[in-house]
Amino acid sequence: MAREARSGVALPGSSGHGGHGSDSVHPPQAQAPARRPGLPKTLLDALRISLRAAAPEWWPVWVGLAVLFLPTFADLFTGAWIGEEQGHGPMIFGLALWLIWRKWPDLRALAQGAPGTGWSAGRAAGWLVLAIGLLLHLLGRTQHILMFEIGAIVLVAMAIVLVKHGARALRLLWFPFFFMLFMVPLPSEFVAAVTMPMKMAVSWATEQILFGAGYPVSRSGVILQIGQYQLLVADACAGLQTLLTLEALGLFYLNLMRHPSAFRNVGLALLIVPISFSANVIRVIVLTLVTFYLGDAAGQGFLHGFAGMVLFLTALTLILAVDSSLQWGARRRTARKGRGR
Repeated sequence: MAREARSGVALPGSSGHGGHGSDSVHPPQAQAPARRPGLPKTLLDALRISLRAAAPEWWPVWVGLAVLFLPTFADLFTGAWIGEEQGHGPMIFGLALWLIWRKWPDLRALAQGAPGTGWSAGRAAGWLVLAIGLLLHLLGRTQHILMFEIGAIVLVAMAIVLVKHGARALRLLWFPFFFMLFMVPLPSEFVAAVTMPMKMAVSWATEQILFGAGYPVSRSGVILQIGQYQLLVADACAGLQTLLTLEALGLFYLNLMRHPSAFRNVGLALLIVPISFSANVIRVIVLTLVTFYLGDAAGQGFLHGFAGMVLFLTALTLILAVDSSLQWGARRRTARKGRGR
């Protein structure tokens, strides 16, 4: 009690009965900092908060887009996009949406900044592009012109970006919108005129390779004869749409890699055309051999669709191989310049 009187402070745990245990001091237990209210716990919560914050501004846009284009997408997914010629459409559209999603944080940061000098002009241009897109959509729906309907999707999306965020935002998202153009079907007359020489070249290359390998193969135009079977090289196997799809795949790869070397980017972009031709030849060779060994039913059944997968896997493998070769060449050029200095 005398010590307590000197200090003037009653120690924790002390009692007036003999003072036993009065000298022991227990440090306070560390407590976890309380989470500030309103902070997201997970990425899903953050996405939900972001969508809730953007809902008052964007829900009229989503409703308008749904009213305009849901009938178009319903027709595409039950018609053109389940066929071989336009089957690449969903892949192109999905990848373009993913590219926009990747750029969305940059777009929001751009929107939160001060408007640029050309923001008002960009909004005015956006309304003009929107009017053109709506007119194109009206013509496409009423006249059943698929090229106009799909083209209107791209134009209306560009117009929304221009009206909401200006020309700088459209420059930020230029590649996704350019990439969407690969899902717009070309006029059938133009496709037929360009496709026939390509089919002839693929048929000739297939005949030469298989004949050199010892197979009993002959050709008449775009019809291949191997053993007792005849195969017609169709547009989907060696046509312009296949070439454009593989070109889109190569450009998507370039956009993801973002090589600093101009030699590497330009070289790969130019070599995508012969890569696409080579992949088409490999696909026709695979189908011809499947028919020769397993019969016509196998060549026209499940394995015909599997050959399309072989086409894209072959093209992707060739793109990676050519890109690695160009990288090796670019490094050698850089090393040679370094030694020259």
